[in-house]
This record gives sequence, C-alpha cells and structure tokens, in this order.
Amino acid sequence: MRRVVITGIGAVTPLGIGVEETWKGLVAGKSGVRLLTQFDASEFTTKIAAEVEGFDAANYIEAKEIKKMDRFIHFGVAAATMAMEHSGLKITEENATRVGVMVGSGMGGLPTLEKYAQVIAERGPKKITPFFIPMLIINLASGQISIMFGAKGPNSAAVTACATGTHNIGDAFKLIQRGAADAMIAGGTESCITPLGIGGFNAMKALSTRNDEPERASRPFDAGRDGFIMGEGAGVLILEELESAKKRGANILAEVVGYGLTGDAYHLTSPAPNGEGAARCIRMAMDDAGMNPEDISYVNAHGTSTKFNDEFETMAIKTTLGAHAYKVPVSSTKSMTGHLLGAAGGVEAVICVKAIETGTVPPTINYENPDPECDLDYVPNTARDVKVEATLSNSFGFGGTNGCLIFKRFNG
Repeated sequence: MRRVVITGIGAVTPLGIGVEETWKGLVAGKSGVRLLTQFDASEFTTKIAAEVEGFDAANYIEAKEIKKMDRFIHFGVAAATMAMEHSGLKITEENATRVGVMVGSGMGGLPTLEKYAQVIAERGPKKITPFFIPMLIINLASGQISIMFGAKGPNSAAVTACATGTHNIGDAFKLIQRGAADAMIAGGTESCITPLGIGGFNAMKALSTRNDEPERASRPFDAGRDGFIMGEGAGVLILEELESAKKRGANILAEVVGYGLTGDAYHLTSPAPNGEGAARCIRMAMDDAGMNPEDISYVNAHGTSTKFNDEFETMAIKTTLGAHAYKVPVSSTKSMTGHLLGAAGGVEAVICVKAIETGTVPPTINYENPDPECDLDYVPNTARDVKVEATLSNSFGFGGTNGCLIFKRFNG
C-alpha cells in the first residue's frame, strides 16, 4: 500500500477565517456560539448558533461566480484555496488527471432551497435562477473546486450526515493508497443555519435551548448538556502520496494511517446501545493503521453535547482502548465550534493535524458537572501540552453511519 501524507490544511469556522485564527481560539477555550443573526429566531425554541463571522467570498471567488454558488460552496472553495496555498501543490497539464477532489456536505444548499421555494410561491417559476440546481446539489462543492484548480482526477462527494467530512477524507486516502490518484483535495463544508435547518432539528428536540447563555450552551460530556449547537464552516486537507510529495519538496504535516467506517443498523438518529457500531469503527481504523490502543495519543471525540452520543461514544472508546482509555486525553472541540454537521469531520481532521504539529490538545469547555456515565479525561476547560504522536478522530451520523480516522506524526 502507498503511504499518504497531509501537506496542506484550510478552515473556515465560527472561531475565525483560516486555520491559525481557528486554532488560536481553540487553544484559548473560546466559544463561537452566539445569538442567531442570519434570520429572526424569535419564534424558535433555539435562538443560538455558531455562525461564521467576517467571511467575504470575494476574497476567494471571482465576483461573477459568487452568485452561482450557495454559501456552503463558498466555504468549501475558501477552505480548499487555503489548503492548496498552504500545500504549495500546483496542478499542471502533466499531473491534472492524478489530482482529485472529495469535499462533501451533509445538507447542501438549504439556504438556496428555502429562498427559491419562496420565490416560486410568490413570483412564479420564471423567477427561478438558472443556477438554482448547481447552487443546491452537494457534489457542486467538489465540482467548483475541481474547475477552479483544474483537478481532473476522481471527483466525488460522500454524503453521510455528520460523518461526511471524515468519510470524504477517508475515501480520498484509500483512492491514493490504491493508486487511483496521487493527490486529493478532501474534506467537508456546511451552511444550513436557516429557519428550516434550526426548525427541523428543534422538532427532533436535538438542539440546546440554553438561549440565555450562548457561550455555555455546548457542553459535551457534562451532566447538564441539553443538545447540540448548530455550526457552519468548512475544513479541507490536501492528501498526497508520499513519494510524490517528497519529489516536489512538500512540507509534510502528518500522515494518514487508518480509516474505519461501519453501520449501526439500529435507529434513524440514536447511536447503537453501548456504542457498539462506533467501537467497531474505531477498531477498524486501528487495525487499518496497525496500531495498538497505547499508540493513540489524543482522541478528538464526536462529542456532540447530546445525552446518548456522549455516553455511548465514551463506552466505545473504553471498549476499544481498554485501560488506555483512562490515560489518553479526549476532547470535544464542538464545545467551541458547535456542530458543523457535514463539515465537522473536515474541521476536526485539521485540528488533529495542528495537535500533532504543536503538541497542544484543545480543551472541552463548559465541562463543569461530571456525568458518572462519562468518566474519561475530557481535557476540561483548559488546553494541555501533550506530545501527540497519533490522533483518533471520531464522526458518527444519523442513519447509524460511523467514520474514524487516525493521523500520526510523519517519520520519514
């Protein structure tokens, strides 16, 4: 099997535009959760979200092209642009067919769908923009990125709810590993903080209603957690085959070594009891990486701040890591970014790379009242210096879809 390394990372998050701004916020334990501004939420049960602020699509996309894309595509293109610049990878006539794109989204162009549902109801079908479908469909994040950079290799987009970003990175990893591509632009992007998005999750009673304390609302593993906070943004990585990266003198940030994906076959929205499906996914990633439990230095948990997810993920970590589960730091950065749904795995992969690079593990903020069912080291409230050799990143989605990635420090 060919080795696969990471040579570039890019991110747009509620903590900032770019990886460094995001990382600075994470290490400081900053919350990106605020009162909603994108629409009037006065009639909604949940009035808070983790919105991206200060983003200008014109910094990444030509003005005439911006109107052809939904906001989730804007974010994906921006994060991909940052990652490509960070990587220094140049796509030429010679290598174009060997460079692909896999950037997915959990829900796609929901803002566009809502807007034009209203347009057709009020003004009729002739007022629908010809760009409606390309703005809406999920694979157009990959499509637009491919067109922008001239990447003619595999062009696809896995859509697996909250595991989307992780599955796109994992699938891209496997494409390179088996020789179908030499480099992949991979990750996830999402922007669905809309009336239907918030209203739909409210109807499921999945969101926190701690409206009077936005910054304290996302509290994974805490006994007082009452639901997740919807976030938005994008996280994208540049994956390359090792020898190809070395040949062009790339700066190698980390290595991708393990990927697992399983199904619970249990329930539409609830994880399987005791985290059985998640545990199989973690074990699959570890087997793929050829690693033992004690090889894992840090776990970036899915940690959504919902009762069963946090409880069953804790069980899954204990099932797979055994006694080491009580020694390894486990944190949920969703306590700060909110839950970016289809973008979560992409952003959290970026975070894992930064943890390896800096030797710092971000905290789980708002951890105040321990839950007896959640009894691991969740790095409460303050970042920690740790020599991070290998990280496990967990993502679990509706429909019982699970994805896990293992990244490690690159050693020639």
